[in-house]
Amino acid sequence: MMDQNHHSDKTAEAQPSEKRKTRNCCNGFKMFLAALSLSFISKALGAIIMKSSITQIERRFDISSSTVGLIDGSFEIGNLLVIVFVSYFGAKLHRPKLIGIGCIVMGTGSILTALPHFFMGYYRYSKDTTFNPSENSTSNLPTCSINQSLLPNRTSLEVVEKGWEKDSGSYMWIYVLMGNMLRGIGETPIGPLGISYIDDFAEEGHSSLYLGNLLAVTMIGPIIGFVLVSQFSKMYVDIGYVDLSTIRITPKDSRWVGAWWLGFLAAGLISIISSIPFFFLPKTLDKPNKEKKASVSSISLPMKNEEKSQMASLTKTGQNVTDTITGFLQSLKSILTNPLYVLTLFLTLLQASSHIGSVTYVFKYVEQQYGNSASETSILLGFITIPSLAAGMFTGGFIVKKFKFTLVGIAKFSLCTHLMSFLFHLLNFALICENKSVAGLTLTYDGNTPVASHVNVPLSYCNSDCNCDPTQWEPLCGSNGITYISPCLAGCTSSTGSKKSIVFHNCSCVEENGFQSKNNSMKLGECPKSDDCRRKFYIYIVVQILTLFSAALGSTSNIMLIFKNVEPELKSLAMGFHSLTIRTLGGIPAPIYFGALIDRACMKWSINNYGKQGSCRIYNSLLYGHTFFGLTTGLKFPALVLFVVLIFAMKKKYQGKDIKASENETKAVNEANSGLLINDAKVDHETHI
Repeated sequence: MMDQNHHSDKTAEAQPSEKRKTRNCCNGFKMFLAALSLSFISKALGAIIMKSSITQIERRFDISSSTVGLIDGSFEIGNLLVIVFVSYFGAKLHRPKLIGIGCIVMGTGSILTALPHFFMGYYRYSKDTTFNPSENSTSNLPTCSINQSLLPNRTSLEVVEKGWEKDSGSYMWIYVLMGNMLRGIGETPIGPLGISYIDDFAEEGHSSLYLGNLLAVTMIGPIIGFVLVSQFSKMYVDIGYVDLSTIRITPKDSRWVGAWWLGFLAAGLISIISSIPFFFLPKTLDKPNKEKKASVSSISLPMKNEEKSQMASLTKTGQNVTDTITGFLQSLKSILTNPLYVLTLFLTLLQASSHIGSVTYVFKYVEQQYGNSASETSILLGFITIPSLAAGMFTGGFIVKKFKFTLVGIAKFSLCTHLMSFLFHLLNFALICENKSVAGLTLTYDGNTPVASHVNVPLSYCNSDCNCDPTQWEPLCGSNGITYISPCLAGCTSSTGSKKSIVFHNCSCVEENGFQSKNNSMKLGECPKSDDCRRKFYIYIVVQILTLFSAALGSTSNIMLIFKNVEPELKSLAMGFHSLTIRTLGGIPAPIYFGALIDRACMKWSINNYGKQGSCRIYNSLLYGHTFFGLTTGLKFPALVLFVVLIFAMKKKYQGKDIKASENETKAVNEANSGLLINDAKVDHETHI
């Protein structure tokens, strides 16, 4: 009787202990989920800020688009440097702490990206003049004055003597590259280790729900990113250091640089803050009590999870290394000799390269093509991109689940969605604006005759005696709607006013209908785009929404094709090799060759103090548009052809078979798709966007 009472007391004591343990487990898991959500938000935030700041970085560091493409691709380089280490050792180490370290490294990379701003001195947007932001005078702005000495020598001398400006830093952009690479290194463990931790310790059947919620919460990052970039782009880069009333350019000027560095500081601090909870989380969490009972019901002596993991670890350690390597190589050979997998790999690589390149430079395209400021472009693209992609992915997933397509049916659905996206994409060619009328680039300096090439346009009678500096870029808008490169090259002989209100008079090159204009006074700034171009811009927005939505429709089916065309035991390897290929052959080179071809459309380059080519001031709109969309079309079209080949190959292989995604496989696919979308949340379509 006493033994029975003693046993009941023990049972009573054990029950609160079990409840407490379960409650602690739940609290630990919820804390991990909250911390991981914040880290995913900060990851997506940093990615959006980098993509949106491409144009600002290009102007601030006076570099070409191809160099900016290299900076953008450095994120993937950093990712590849540690992905093998994370994949192999990540699960064996303390995953929460490893994620926390990754957040710190990612935050440090963002802060390192912003640091050059504090060492470069003031931004001098008018390198070819003696404009000084501490002065109110405009006497240094050159006008047409016969027998005056050329300006560059006088400029350099005065700038050095006054000491208000340091050089913009010929190689300071390398710190931005290193910071972005460091951000890529830090980002690597967050996605795979975080998702695997959720999958290991979530309640049975709930991991898909948690991953879906994580993906939804991650969208907060891009939203915050677009808003921050929009606000910071309105602020002058040296805000707090110079008198803003002396700045004569506006955010729509091709030389304007916003406070790009503030966004990276914000992203870095949020990343570091998000790391703190991970250092207080355990290496493992106990499974919920019900699951433990179910798992041990078939054996007499229950085994603790820790003991299981220790035994599994010992078993793995005892495996022969040579056999492991041989097995890996055989598995790799198996997927690479699978024609369906290889076809899927190549077509998704082409699609990803197209998406990555277009997303990297779409901000710049909208600014240059339609005359929008960086602030307007950022908030607009954010407003149309996120809802379009979210709606497309949700609708696509729903359709696949609703109609329960066969595997060939999934491929056909994916082909249809990408064909729709391709056809909408072709409409962009009709929305390219005509070139601006610029005297000395698209017209002769008197504005009367179009020129065949913008290179070495000869001077006209109206400015041939002015001894102007041909490298100068200080645009003015004439009453005839023509933009002139500088007051001197416009033949202006005098000016009144100061700062933004300066007006130039007696501009002899301003003509209307072949006669010198009676109103030959001009103000600083390029002429606005035509009304026809603005109408095209509104249509462009609608086309982008349709293109993004239709492309997102096929995102889930693409992932399923990768999973289901290989043996079940090779799914993880197939997905990992696919991700590695996209990053290596898509994420790194695409921004570089896109940038190099876009550079060919430049009509006017800035010249730095060393006489070297800097950033582009104005592009040939037609050439830029045809190059940009021609390159993306050249990548999308072969992908569609490979889709057709893939469908015929699948029909031949699965003829007479009704192959559908089983419930478990669909769940696995959805989880992997969620993980990939989150892991690459750069808003860069590859699953990048």
